Amino acid sequence: MGEIRFGVDDLAHLRFAVSPLWESVAALRASADPGGHALHLPWIKTASALGRERTDLLPHLPGLEAHAPPPRCPLAEIEEELTAFTGPPEHAEALLAWWRAGVRPYWPRIRAVLEADLAYRTRQLAEDGIQEVFAHLHPSLRWAEDRLTGPGLPTGGLALDGGGLTLAPSAFTNRCVLLLPRRSEPGPPPCLVYPARAVGTLWERRAEPEDGLARLLGRSRAGLLGRTSVPTTTTDLALQTGLSPGAVSQHLAVLRDAGLVTSHRYRREVYYRASELGRALLGQTS
Repeated sequence: MGEIRFGVDDLAHLRFAVSPLWESVAALRASADPGGHALHLPWIKTASALGRERTDLLPHLPGLEAHAPPPRCPLAEIEEELTAFTGPPEHAEALLAWWRAGVRPYWPRIRAVLEADLAYRTRQLAEDGIQEVFAHLHPSLRWAEDRLTGPGLPTGGLALDGGGLTLAPSAFTNRCVLLLPRRSEPGPPPCLVYPARAVGTLWERRAEPEDGLARLLGRSRAGLLGRTSVPTTTTDLALQTGLSPGAVSQHLAVLRDAGLVTSHRYRREVYYRASELGRALLGQTS
């Protein structure tokens, strides 16, 4: 049993993030343990047959976890994260190949689950405070006074010293893992990875839009609207639907002009999300 000690500044610097690199490592572990990750069996059946990279990486799983860096920004790219990876270069290259073959084809739906979790946690933080966030991250964690305790945390205790902590949900882990920055240079704060909510929905078959909504908007636009319950990019929507990015952009422009989706830019990408009116049409009350 270990602990993380917080100061006032650390609570003010609490962050949330998604880490494609960690998801690649955690997915690799899940693919090697079907019995412990039964929810992922539909994906594991495909992933287990993928590439020599997976077979070569499996013996090095503990080291891969130890060398995975904390994410530097909320929506990091795996290529950026690999620049801070402290393992052997050949492992970094194999991880990137594994990501491209085993994880990236499914990333839009994986990221949708992760971002839905982040939306839930940030709303919980705003409404109920940090104690409630920590109380519901994982049954093994306990928050008391100024510290978080649980298995897998540093046994000697970790004082954050004002740098804060990043929280990152994971679709492929069923435990909490602490990712630490390299000590030799300044970097991002430590990151606590925890199991995401609603992972059971990850591999469900996606329902087609109801006929009434499809007749109103057209089947393509209704389908796109249904996939914007969480912030989503044009590229992700194109991968999910099989439509060209140009066609997706045109349909999204119509939905945005009608007030059914909103958009915001983060770094180099524009994210689309169903508006309150759009969610009402989809029958989503929250």
